[in-house]
Amino acid sequence: MYTSYFGFKESPFNLTPDPRYLFLSPHHREALDHLLYGINERKGFIAITGGIGTGKTTLCRALLDQLDDSIKSALIFNSFINEKELLEIINQEFGINMDPTGGTKKEYIDRLNHFLLETFSGGGNAVLLIDEAQNLSHTVLEQIRMLSNLETEKEKLIQIVLVGQSELRELLASSSLRQLNERIMVRYELRPLAHMDVQGYVEHRLVVAGGRGNSRFTKGAFKAIYRYSHGNPRRINTVCDRALLIAYARGKYTISKGMVGSAIEEIRGDIAAEHKIKGWFWKRVVPPIMFLFLLIIVAGFAGWSFREHIFNLFSGQEKMAMLPTRDTPSISMPLKNKKQEATIYLDEKTSLAGLFTLYNKTKADDNHVRPKQTIIM
Repeated sequence: MYTSYFGFKESPFNLTPDPRYLFLSPHHREALDHLLYGINERKGFIAITGGIGTGKTTLCRALLDQLDDSIKSALIFNSFINEKELLEIINQEFGINMDPTGGTKKEYIDRLNHFLLETFSGGGNAVLLIDEAQNLSHTVLEQIRMLSNLETEKEKLIQIVLVGQSELRELLASSSLRQLNERIMVRYELRPLAHMDVQGYVEHRLVVAGGRGNSRFTKGAFKAIYRYSHGNPRRINTVCDRALLIAYARGKYTISKGMVGSAIEEIRGDIAAEHKIKGWFWKRVVPPIMFLFLLIIVAGFAGWSFREHIFNLFSGQEKMAMLPTRDTPSISMPLKNKKQEATIYLDEKTSLAGLFTLYNKTKADDNHVRPKQTIIM
């Protein structure tokens, strides 16, 4: 839609793995060098891993374009296959004629071995490249390991390149695939683009698409692109394609930071709206609830600390103690200390003896005080 407006021959940010658009960042250049080294030196097994959208498939396409005519190649993209289907696809990719009715696994391997020996004797090489290799089953990977036994006394007849996501490393590290993992001589982990490479990547694709400088991204736009994509080429393509569409709709040739922000919001769609709702909830609703909860905790501790006073207040004892009555002296008047009665703790023997002593003393006092009466007859 916007290609003619900006003067492009084609859309510069398609998601198809076109090797013409491969931008050789330092990481991608190192990955390509590892691939070429492993193939030319006949190392047998090569493993290239990386995150989703980091350009692994595009790298594979570019690799095939750089191989000499003497190197035969077989490329497999469908990794959900069994052992026999693997052999069928390999022979088809190498152009090996087979019986239309099919054959056994042994027949496929024998024909493949014959083809590899002819290629080697003619000074050539053979490369089997399997993309999305993390989806291969253990039995298929074991079959691939057996293919590496097709070799001469000094050289490997076939170079096998396993390309997959980061899960491929975990798969190869499993104990059941230990023999295959030990045979991998060349490995490389493909990383996203660095911040400084994003501008070069975008401008490279604009030039390959036939741009004549009609479109331009600002520095703020490149910063926004990197913050969103984190250097992932697939995400960069997605946001740049949408930003160009927004610029076309507004009649602009310069893609600003605001346009990139609008493109990101459109790409995220409902996900962004959901994040906004969640953000509003955490900013507006959660803090008052937490503050109220904190007040409840503080009130609970205070109530526990003054529980006796609160209990006396509600039971009426505190009020009676504070308010003066008619029979009691004023609070400002000093109160006389009451003589405290002594408390005597006696055992049974002592108590009885004391009672008798007290009784005899009382009787004697009565006799001493009471006057003698004269009895008149």
